[in-house]
Amino acid sequence: MKLFHCQACAQVLYFENIRCERSGHALGYLPNEFELSALEPLDPAEDGTALWRPLAEPGAEVRLCSNAQYEACNWLVPSGSEEVFCAACRHNRTVPDLTDPANLHAWQRWQSALHRLVYTLQRLGLPLANRADDPNHGLAFDVLADPPDGGPKVMTGHDEGIITLALSEADDAERERRRTAMGEPYRTLLGHMRHETGHHYWDLLVRDAGRLEECRAVFGDDSQHYGQALQAHYANGAPADWQDAYVSTYATAHPWEDFAETWAHYLHIVDTLEMASAFGLRLRPQMPQAEAAAAAVLAAKIDFDPYGPITIEDLIEAWLPLTYATNSLNRCMGAPDLYPFVLSVPAIAKLGYIHKLVRSGNTA
Repeated sequence: MKLFHCQACAQVLYFENIRCERSGHALGYLPNEFELSALEPLDPAEDGTALWRPLAEPGAEVRLCSNAQYEACNWLVPSGSEEVFCAACRHNRTVPDLTDPANLHAWQRWQSALHRLVYTLQRLGLPLANRADDPNHGLAFDVLADPPDGGPKVMTGHDEGIITLALSEADDAERERRRTAMGEPYRTLLGHMRHETGHHYWDLLVRDAGRLEECRAVFGDDSQHYGQALQAHYANGAPADWQDAYVSTYATAHPWEDFAETWAHYLHIVDTLEMASAFGLRLRPQMPQAEAAAAAVLAAKIDFDPYGPITIEDLIEAWLPLTYATNSLNRCMGAPDLYPFVLSVPAIAKLGYIHKLVRSGNTA
């Protein structure tokens, strides 16, 4: 993620901000420019729609996505577009009843994760058709509330581009309960979205692109029965030596899950490294002279664009010291590790496959 600022006063901004507290300007995100912009009001359109001039693109006229009315989106749409939703929100297929304040608050949190996900996918230049663009394989999200009659809870999953998400997971206590019950070290809304899109892009970039055999050489034979593999995983757990080759225990369940987990970790890495680069982070551990070799391993200068022409080795060389530093800082605050995972050489090789696959699927 980039570091954003207000064009009117240079105040540093978060991606989700809708107003600059220093200059008072309304804010909106320009997806084609990858820029959060201060906005100046223009005369309304004939239908009364509010129009804005973005300071980051002075010649443009834009309006806010329709979901701005719910404080669930700050992305912009060109004034002449027939679309009422922005490039991210057009991937919403089903939303909960937003007249319920609890549903609205939970959905706003899912929306924040959606926008960060789409930012990364766009930065990677990946194919990003929605369901209107491609009714059969476009990417779409159903955010569903659990049935009020106490029926089966909504389960997160993917089916030919349609990703189902449980609204209830936006509640921190419920998500923590599930994380603990499943023995997971990490569980977030954004993590869910990144994982499930891994299944979608496996369809697009592997299955439909004729790369099954090369992918199987890395992740294993995906033709094994998926349902039976999951049942065995939940019954028996991961093998004791899972860290020798996988990014997580769930990745051991089936090659599809190994791919999706590795895909999610790749998105974690590039997005976080972009922010680290934006802050100009440099790691130079202060250790005794006798530990100079260890200090050198933990040193890193993060001054590159992880979305640019770069190798997986360069990414990992920066990522490992960064995660050790951030995990150490989190522990000082009594918080869980930011990245509670260990990357083995085989797991890094799998990340390398995702890296090459992403670059081959780049449409930018």
